[in-house]
Amino acid sequence: MPLNLPEGKKIAVNIGCDFDAHSVWMGTFGKTSPSYLSRGEFCAEVGVPRILSLFDRYKIAGTWCTPTHSMETFPDAFQSIVDAGQEVAAHGCYHESVPSLDLDTERHLMDKTLKLHEKYVGKRPRGYRSPAWDFTEHTMSILEEHGFEWDSSLMGRDFEPYHPRPVEVRWEEGSVLGAPSPILEFPVSWFLDDFPAAEYIPGVNQGFESTASMYERWKDHFDYCYDNVPGGVMALTVHPQTIARAHHIIMFEKLLDYMSGHDGVWFASLSDIYDTWTEN
Repeated sequence: MPLNLPEGKKIAVNIGCDFDAHSVWMGTFGKTSPSYLSRGEFCAEVGVPRILSLFDRYKIAGTWCTPTHSMETFPDAFQSIVDAGQEVAAHGCYHESVPSLDLDTERHLMDKTLKLHEKYVGKRPRGYRSPAWDFTEHTMSILEEHGFEWDSSLMGRDFEPYHPRPVEVRWEEGSVLGAPSPILEFPVSWFLDDFPAAEYIPGVNQGFESTASMYERWKDHFDYCYDNVPGGVMALTVHPQTIARAHHIIMFEKLLDYMSGHDGVWFASLSDIYDTWTEN
């Protein structure tokens, strides 16, 4: 493995908090009723403080993937994340549907994202997570042009970082894979995301999965990585408006207890993990 984790550390665990607030309802689902927006308000006013408190108790350095809409709508909640020393990664402007964007719009939104990071964070982000984990054929090249070091949106591995390759899709012949990107990919998985399992959206997503089921699935991922992928990375994605609900956060704390009870587990930001990467 090209990851040289700190001495005594066996695997890295990143908890990526997607601070979507209003934007996920507006951008991904096209919903702006007071009911949906109130769920985004819960994210900022209740979810963020609960997660920061939990991170403080367990000494967790996470990565907060934050649309700039959340920074501007809930500046106090966002500032509390920055003040806590947590990493902030790019996550679009308003949780836009990336695959629907034309090239000019995608470039415009990326430029605005970077400018607002400089305004509210004080520096450009090192990494990017696509809203809803999807790309256009131009997204990776845009990330490269803007000097991003890492991405965490794709699913070509499970516990091993890798360099993603563009794909020329062919139908009657095999697809053709291009040259690897210089950007390092920290792979994600819908199985390691609280939102589809737990967030109820009438007519769209059932949610309501039991916390016991979520716990066992996340525990199984951790166990496999710990036992079989030394030097690997488990990237878990949570949303403050979801994971901070009472029943979910009880389960989440149980999981943190379990993982932190293993020797050699390093809870780290994705940029800190990136800094341990060396090319073969």
